[in-house]
Amino acid sequence: MASAPTRSPGAASDGRRRPLAAPTLLTGTEYIADATRHIHAAKRRVLLTTLTIADDHRTDALIDALIWAARRGVKVSVAADVFTYADAAGTFLPTGYRGARWRAGNRLAGKLSREGVAFSWLGREKGLIWRGRTHTKFCVTDDVAYAFGGVNLDHRGIENADFMLRIQDERVADDLEDVYGRIQRMNLHERGHRSLELRYGRDRVLVDGGIPGDSIIYRRALKHAQRADRVLLMSQYCPTGELGRTIAEREHELWFNPPRNAGPANRVLIASSMAWTGYRTQYRSARYLHAKAIVFFRGGAPRAAITGSHNFVNGGVRLGTREIALETRDQQTIAQILRFHETEVRGR
Repeated sequence: MASAPTRSPGAASDGRRRPLAAPTLLTGTEYIADATRHIHAAKRRVLLTTLTIADDHRTDALIDALIWAARRGVKVSVAADVFTYADAAGTFLPTGYRGARWRAGNRLAGKLSREGVAFSWLGREKGLIWRGRTHTKFCVTDDVAYAFGGVNLDHRGIENADFMLRIQDERVADDLEDVYGRIQRMNLHERGHRSLELRYGRDRVLVDGGIPGDSIIYRRALKHAQRADRVLLMSQYCPTGELGRTIAEREHELWFNPPRNAGPANRVLIASSMAWTGYRTQYRSARYLHAKAIVFFRGGAPRAAITGSHNFVNGGVRLGTREIALETRDQQTIAQILRFHETEVRGR
């Protein structure tokens, strides 16, 4: 996999030495409520990108907030992947697919567009549904950023065991606007861009740009795992590839969905991955686990963590999935991730 350059858009180099503002971990329902409040208060910009979006009882207040923000002159842009309706079609999406979820998704897109929201679909409407996906999830409202988790904007996504981090930091908000623009440009030309690494003190935002085989998130997770004595992983799926093998060689806890928790396509994916790797999950709840984070422990050294949209499977790397994650050594942030694991994953 190609090495990734370090970029510093939106801020002077001296600003890169300052650590991030303290993140706050929010569950799915907390994220939607908090983002809705900030969108209502926004004065300059609202940017939102997600894998899936729907207008239902869990999201209607947020969608109304987007509309009201656009009506009062705020720049509001929303991008969602065609996976919003593609995942109902099975493994392959035929050209011209027009199911019920396609119709619902395009009604929502039309509703937002008529009210002045710049709405765009990401990805292609045909072929293998897992190829070329934009799995990146974040929301920016003025200088507040919600990112580095996995929450999708529909009732299933919000009700999953999942979280987002809220960070009030102008640098992060500006950089995510830059990432949003890159996604739009690359999608227009059906291309990816090289991975990005954005630094804030010792923390890094890692961006996979959608080039098959080039994942800075997977590379950084592998590097940390190789140095770790113990690894705790939460993910939708069991880890695969070199990262999975490296984790298995160390003391570890693997928390991912058992096949019974998943729909047909994901059930096959999880079961086959478990059969191939021999890994077993410690997760026992029937609630779907969608959080994606790894915490690395190394003797007396400070803990490190990677949290975001990446599921830590090699298949997504090969297919060129766009992702975003935070690599952090901030012990308060890591403590929040471990507390989420204790209460929402282990404790259920």
